[in-house]
Amino acid sequence: MEEFRRSYSRLCKESGSEPQEAVLQQLHQLPRGRLDLATQSLTVDTCRALGKLLQNQTLLTELVLSDCMLSEEGTTLLLQGLCANTVIRFLDLKGNNLRAAGAEALGKLLRQNQSIQSLTLEWNNLGTWEDAFATFCGGLAANSTLQQLDLRNNQISHKGAEELALALKGNAALQQLEQAMEHNRDRHIAFQETQTRTHLLSKEVQYLQEEKSKQFLDLMETIDKQREEMARSSQASAARVGQLQEALKERHSIINALKAKLQMTEAALALSEQKSQDLGELLTTAEQERLSLSQREEKERRLEQQEAAERESKLLRDLSAANEKNLLLRNQVDELERKLKSQQEELFLTRQELTNTSAELKIRVVQAEERLDVEKRRARQNMEDSEKLRFREVEHMTRHLEESERAMQERLQRLEALRLSLEEELSRVKAAALSERGQAEEELIKARNQARLEEQQHLAHLEEKLRLLAQARDEAQGTCIQQKQTVAEAQARASQLSLQVEGQRRRIEELQQELSNKDQEKVAEVTRVRVELQEQMGRLRAELTAQETLREKVAALERQLKVIASDHREALLDKESENASLREKLRLKEAEIARIRDEEAQRASFLQNAVLAYVQGSPLRSLSPPK
Repeated sequence: MEEFRRSYSRLCKESGSEPQEAVLQQLHQLPRGRLDLATQSLTVDTCRALGKLLQNQTLLTELVLSDCMLSEEGTTLLLQGLCANTVIRFLDLKGNNLRAAGAEALGKLLRQNQSIQSLTLEWNNLGTWEDAFATFCGGLAANSTLQQLDLRNNQISHKGAEELALALKGNAALQQLEQAMEHNRDRHIAFQETQTRTHLLSKEVQYLQEEKSKQFLDLMETIDKQREEMARSSQASAARVGQLQEALKERHSIINALKAKLQMTEAALALSEQKSQDLGELLTTAEQERLSLSQREEKERRLEQQEAAERESKLLRDLSAANEKNLLLRNQVDELERKLKSQQEELFLTRQELTNTSAELKIRVVQAEERLDVEKRRARQNMEDSEKLRFREVEHMTRHLEESERAMQERLQRLEALRLSLEEELSRVKAAALSERGQAEEELIKARNQARLEEQQHLAHLEEKLRLLAQARDEAQGTCIQQKQTVAEAQARASQLSLQVEGQRRRIEELQQELSNKDQEKVAEVTRVRVELQEQMGRLRAELTAQETLREKVAALERQLKVIASDHREALLDKESENASLREKLRLKEAEIARIRDEEAQRASFLQNAVLAYVQGSPLRSLSPPK
């Protein structure tokens, strides 16, 4: 049987179709000599392959194809293959709704096949088409091997009964015939017993018809109600499905928009965090440089004090020698004093300019801080109003941080340049120009926020002044060596300059404190911005989690909708199939009742004559029991 199974698979593949799994399973479990494919829905390709295999098959003696829902074409192909078969003894085609083409193919099979002894054709429609049934009867009359034939429930009309009676006259091998439905047989017996039974039966049929009509009307009302209910439920389901689909589309659009916003916000947040880290590193570096600069200045100041003390002792030692040159240098001292006054006036003007510049810079800083506060408030408001404005505000803050970073870098560069210039100036004017150095430091510290071009110009101007002061210092030193009075005045001036230096040092410390406060404020602002961004990320993550939950709920609803829709479709199909089967049964019952009522007596007489003629003319009458 394995060869039979392989041949079936090969023929299906040659025809361009896949073999049926149910057929393969039956062939695998095939008992010896019997092929049972009952209740298997056989396709045309399967019927074609089985027809070809059955032509030369010598192992099977029984073939069961009951309730296989065979089509006209499939039935024809199977029976064509059986025409050449010489070993099959039993063939079951029960419940396949065989019609005209099936009846003709069966007639051809009975003419050509010489091996089939039992043929079951119950629950088909062979008698509905009279010409095709006549062909079947012709094949039956020509057959000489068939011994058992089952024709129950085949809708055989009175003309079909005539053809069947004629076929039975010519057939001498048939031994058992089961024909028509069970109640037909009862009516045949009742007609033979008494004619009055027919009258009672007609009344009973009429009563049954009335009952069937009532049942049919009730059934139609029930079907109409079910249809209305199903229509209402389908409309409600369609409306609900439409609403859910619209809601799902809106959710999908919202989720996509939120995803896009979340991605942009995360990118901006990562960029802001990176820039904040860079800015923090720059601030830390600037703070370290400021501390090292202050320590270095403190060391230099101590060295300058030591050098000043040494120079003062040297001046005292050289005081005696300076008396001789006092007269010569007095005129020079007067001239230096005039120069000194002019320089002090210039320094006063320079201080005023620096004061005005620092005031303007402070005003600009306050305005910038106010604008920053306004922009922050606006950013918070925009963040609450819309995610899109939040993204723009994040970009704005990012640009602002970049500008602040660039400004800090420029400030650090200017501070570094100023620090270098101050170190050079301090190396040139250490002891004798303490006041000038302090003033220059004050001017340089206050001028840190000025533009680079103004700083360069101002530094050039200060360098020129310091050069002149250095020349004056050299001349004053020579004069102090020669004159005691100049030494005394120089000592008084030195004490005054030391006081000024102390004041300037305190001013420097205040400015350093202010700078540290500004740095702390900036660090706090960066920390606050980072915390706000982290809070925003937390809210966005929470929203994303909620969206994922909502997406899962939507998917569950979609699955439920699919299950409900499939169940609804299956219920509709079941109802439609039930309705169709009920209508078909009702139609068949009505046709059957009409034929029974009109043709009962004539069919009974024909069948009786045919049976009697068959019994009287059969050579096996003495050996076979009556049919």
